[in-house]
Amino acid sequence: MNSNSDNATTLAENKVLILYLLNLINGEFKQDDLFKIITSINDINYFYFKQVLTDLIYSNLVGSYTKDEEAVIRITSEGKNAYTLTKDVLPGIMKLKADNIFAKELSTIEEESSVIAEFIPNSENEYTIKCKIVENNETIFEVKTFAGSRDRAKRIVDNWKQNATTIYPQILNLLLQDNHKNDN
Repeated sequence: MNSNSDNATTLAENKVLILYLLNLINGEFKQDDLFKIITSINDINYFYFKQVLTDLIYSNLVGSYTKDEEAVIRITSEGKNAYTLTKDVLPGIMKLKADNIFAKELSTIEEESSVIAEFIPNSENEYTIKCKIVENNETIFEVKTFAGSRDRAKRIVDNWKQNATTIYPQILNLLLQDNHKNDN
């Protein structure tokens, strides 16, 4: 078997696999999240993945940009056309695997992305902290506060990321409490 033509087939399959997944998402996606999904479908290393992705970006089939300091990608209209023309290259078994893994992985990625926390330094000893809960790209809760040190800011961020599901209902309950029962 000619390993060169074998590599060309694998390369084509991996390109189409990336286009297939980005077409399924039909929105933006973090490069690292896509890599997690690709490796669970087709055992490829990160450098090879980056090479395939770079080829797709260079051919203008995938758009790449930075959002919130993370590398984000999405399929372009040229990419959608290319996918339509090449989708038969993808073996049925790989497509099936992709669909199954994609459904599982996407739900965990969506869960992760629903709790967001970040801190921005205003000066050496003042930080702005934003804590959010996002569902279906809609911010359903957001709180902004300040901290007097990087350590405190980081503690608030870490605490929110780990405990948002218990903190959020507590804050909501406090906001809904009827505190003026007895005013005299």
